[in-house]
Amino acid sequence: MALLLGASASLLAQRQASCAQSCSTSHQQHLGQLSGAHTPWQYAGTLGAGSSSSRTAVHRLAAPLGLPPLRQQSRLQRGHLQIVAGGGGGGGLGGHGGGPGRPVETLGQKVLLGTAVSFMALIVIIPFVNVFVQAFSHGLGPFVETVQEPDFQQAVKMTLLLSLVAVPINTAFGIQTAMYLARNDFWGKTFAISLLDLPFSISPVITGMMFVLLYGRKGLFAPLIAKFGFPIVFAFPGMALATLFVTMPFVVRELLPILEQMDMAEEEAARSLGANDFQVFWNVTLPNIRWGLLYGIILTNARAMGEFGAVSVISGNIIGQTQTLTLYVESAYKEYNSEAAFAAAVLLSFLALFTLVVKDRLEGVASQETSK
Repeated sequence: MALLLGASASLLAQRQASCAQSCSTSHQQHLGQLSGAHTPWQYAGTLGAGSSSSRTAVHRLAAPLGLPPLRQQSRLQRGHLQIVAGGGGGGGLGGHGGGPGRPVETLGQKVLLGTAVSFMALIVIIPFVNVFVQAFSHGLGPFVETVQEPDFQQAVKMTLLLSLVAVPINTAFGIQTAMYLARNDFWGKTFAISLLDLPFSISPVITGMMFVLLYGRKGLFAPLIAKFGFPIVFAFPGMALATLFVTMPFVVRELLPILEQMDMAEEEAARSLGANDFQVFWNVTLPNIRWGLLYGIILTNARAMGEFGAVSVISGNIIGQTQTLTLYVESAYKEYNSEAAFAAAVLLSFLALFTLVVKDRLEGVASQETSK
């Protein structure tokens, strides 16, 4: 206990010294209130401004040490810096737009609303509904026959495999990269962040060509590939590389703004209680970034399943071998097999609808949690 008291006192002294030099007067008054904290746990409770789940996680860390429970405090008593539970750079969670708005009364407002609705209907709603109309125009039989075809099933299998490869790898990469960029300053940081947007700015077709030029028969790594006999171009490994490239930024871009806004007090308190790096991440950091992380995972999965350009170039679009659902749609439509093309489009549309439902549900839950 004496060691814990010493850690708390040292941490508090460092924060007060830093505050005296750079903090505002309001923050100095808030830190002055911390002098009444007699234990590291009370200190952690006073600084802990995060979600209830993260405060519960810190409580679990303190329980084995016999420290007193977390004091219940209002949002104003917890300090001025609040941990953002969600919300990313690309329309992240926590910003669910379900609140009341102003009524549409004037003629100009009605015309503007009608124009927006008409535009959405022509560009999104009517084409989307037409996919289902065309797919089932001759009944359910042609759709069932298409689903039972081996080539269709192989396309579904390849699509799911690419998603299973891209989502876990880019999730782990995104978490590590976002945490490092948010909590470290180094030369070239701005350039490194800009590189993350490279997959957004490069055409997917160019991405596929880049990998062909690297791993093709006359590519830079062709001698090494020929030596080991491990095919990449026109095979699943090349398709996985292309999918990993185009889906790389989503998790990073969702987590980076959240981590930059987080107050480090809870993590510092957990470390002062003896938690290691993994315990701090799992019990404190992860609960605060979970909504942004889930949103990034949803976007990554949607892009992996719907990718066309890069996969089309590097896969060779070999029927029954390297076709994904998007490539199957193109091949079937070019062969005037519109029923098969629309059947595959229906399955992709169902995946898109499922993604939207999950996204909307997560946004609603995150909005309710952050409003507490």
